[in-house]
Amino acid sequence: MIKRFKAQQSANGNDLGLGTNSAIGRRSLNKDGSFNVTRSGVPILRSFETYHRLISMSWTRFNFLVASLYFFVNIFFAILYWAIGLEGLQGITTRLGWDGFWESFFFSAQTLTTVGYGRVSPVGNLANSIAAVESMIGLLGFALATGLLYGRFSRPEAKIKYSENALIAPYKEGKALMFRIVNDRKNQLIEVEAAASLSMTLPNQPNSRQFFNLKLELTKINFFPLSWTIVHAITEDSPLFGLTENEVLEQSVEVICLIKAFDDTFSQVVYSRSSYTAPEIIWDAKFVPMTTFNANGAILHVDKINSHEKF
Repeated sequence: MIKRFKAQQSANGNDLGLGTNSAIGRRSLNKDGSFNVTRSGVPILRSFETYHRLISMSWTRFNFLVASLYFFVNIFFAILYWAIGLEGLQGITTRLGWDGFWESFFFSAQTLTTVGYGRVSPVGNLANSIAAVESMIGLLGFALATGLLYGRFSRPEAKIKYSENALIAPYKEGKALMFRIVNDRKNQLIEVEAAASLSMTLPNQPNSRQFFNLKLELTKINFFPLSWTIVHAITEDSPLFGLTENEVLEQSVEVICLIKAFDDTFSQVVYSRSSYTAPEIIWDAKFVPMTTFNANGAILHVDKINSHEKF
């Protein structure tokens, strides 16, 4: 206990940039690598950060946003054509009811994309002016969407898959904290480096957090074709030394991990991060092997990354 207290004191000032105040019941780093921080007091115009949001949002949200904008822009211009009178559109088959509205909608889609099949065309200055404005919006909008699409595809990003839980498992003559990672893509990552830190509250300072760098068994591997189990031996100089499972829970232990690698496809350095909170640490368990071998070589069972067994 005395050695553990000395280890804690020696780590004073080792802040990861997350602050020393403790947010009770909240993790510092989410499982997806995003920080659990809400920004306030930012000017409204700056809070949108349109480009960053469009580049970093999920593909599902991005595709839904593009499709929604496309639909509502066409609805808007279809209403304009409807409002000025469908007599301004030459070649439509009907001007009555919903059929006439959908004629104007599909003419809007042709104008926005500059396809222009030729059957329907604007007549008069007002209809032509609206069509001209819509064509310009279409050109600018699709140029912007194309740039965003390229930016999203070309942005290097590590797809590291982490085990759902970290384990306290037997290691040599003692125990070790360990978690497992695997490359979730078929690309090649080389010069892969791992770093892990631990944050915890002290028994006499429940509202303040301390941060410690965890010494890992191995911090770097040259190639990453298989899985990698990252191990921190719980020795006398470890902040986890002497702690029980209940103490780990009471002191809100959180393990923060950072992975750095060189992506051979993009020829750029990529990063990935995640964390494990105290309830996500399973004691007295060990990972089940996720690699098997046959005459053709190794088989990596990615779906077994979370597989472990108690003992």
